[in-house]
Amino acid sequence: MKKDRIIFSELGAVAELSRFEDKDARRETHVLLHVEPRGELFSGQLARITAAEQALLALPQCAGMNVVAGRYFLSDATNQRPLIQRADAAAVCYIQQPPLDGSKVAVWLYLLQDVQVAKREALTVVQRGAYQDLWLMGMTVPEGDSAAQTESLLTRYEKMLAQQDATLADNCIRTWFHVRDVDTQYAGMVRARRENFVLQGLTPQTHYISSTGIGGLPADTKAIVQLGAYAIKGLAPQQQRYLYAKSHLNSTIEYGVTFERGTVVDYGDRSHLFISGTASINNRGEVMYVGDIVAQTERMWENVETLLAEGGASFDDVAHMIVYLRDVADYETVREKYARRFPDVPCVFTLAPVCRPAWLIEMECMAIRKNQDSRWDVF
Repeated sequence: MKKDRIIFSELGAVAELSRFEDKDARRETHVLLHVEPRGELFSGQLARITAAEQALLALPQCAGMNVVAGRYFLSDATNQRPLIQRADAAAVCYIQQPPLDGSKVAVWLYLLQDVQVAKREALTVVQRGAYQDLWLMGMTVPEGDSAAQTESLLTRYEKMLAQQDATLADNCIRTWFHVRDVDTQYAGMVRARRENFVLQGLTPQTHYISSTGIGGLPADTKAIVQLGAYAIKGLAPQQQRYLYAKSHLNSTIEYGVTFERGTVVDYGDRSHLFISGTASINNRGEVMYVGDIVAQTERMWENVETLLAEGGASFDDVAHMIVYLRDVADYETVREKYARRFPDVPCVFTLAPVCRPAWLIEMECMAIRKNQDSRWDVF
C-alpha cells in the first residue's frame, strides 16, 4: 500500500491517500480531505475542500478513478447540508461529527478504478468484474423514537436489497448507525436492531454484521438514527469470515449488542478487513482504564491490532482511520499519540460520543492486504 500526503497550498487543503495498486487488477484509494480553518464562513471552507477534491481527481494518482462512497464530517449538519451539492452517483453521508482540527468540514472518499457507478433510488450500485457493490449512506426517517426509526430504516434497506436480489444476512458486510444523543437513544437502536436481525436469520448461531454505532447528528432535526451500509453481490460464502480476538474482546451478544468485531472479505488478489468501532474493552465486556484517555487509547490500539492480526494483517495495511472522541479537550493528546505511531495513515478526529459514557475514545478502520487465492475472482 502506498501512502501519499498532497498539499494544495493555494487552497489551504491537504489530501491524505492510501493507494492499493496491483498491475493485474483494479486500483482502490482511500482519501481524507482536510481544510485549514481560516476564520471564514462554511461556504468558504466548502469551496476550498471541493476544489481540492477536483484537483485531486485530476492528478495522475487518481486517473480513471471514480468516487463511489464518502462521508462529510460537519460542524453543523442542519445548516451546512443544504449548501453541499454533488453531481456524481457516489453514495455520500452527511453527519454532524465536528472535525477536531478546528475546521468546519472534513471528507472521507473511497475511489475505485474503471468501474460502472449508477444510482438506483437510494442505493449506489458499483459493477466491478464478477462483483457488484451496493452502497447506502446517510438514510434517515423522521418519525418515531430511536427504536421505531431503526426498525423502519432496516426494513426499508432490506426491501432495497431484495430489489437487487440480495439479503441482509447473505450480502451486507458493514453498517454504520449514527445516533442523536447516543447516551439516551442508543439502547432503543440496539433493541430494534436485535429484533430485526432475528427475523433476518442473524443470530448467535449464524453471524452478525460488522458495525459502528456512534454519536452523530443527522441534518434532519427529527431524525434520531442515520443508517449507512455496504453490501456485496457475487461472493461465495467462504469468502467472508469474522474476527473475534477472544484474548482481548468478548462476544457482543453477551451484553445484548448484535454486531461482529470485524469481517474479512477475501478476493483472488487481496483481502479487505472491516474493523468495527472498537474501544477500550476487555474480554469480559468491561470498560478498561476509566477516565484515562492515554491508557484507553493504547488499549484500543491493542484490541484493533489483535483483530487485524487474526485476519492476517497489521496496522501497516490500514487504509484509513476514523477516531471518535467524547471530550474535545483530549484532542491534542490523542492527535500527538497518533502522529507518532501512525504518521502516514489517513486519519480524521471527530467529536462523537461513544455508546458507553465511560468510553472516552473509539476508532474504526479498514485494511487491505495482498492475497493469492485462485479459488476466487480478483477484486
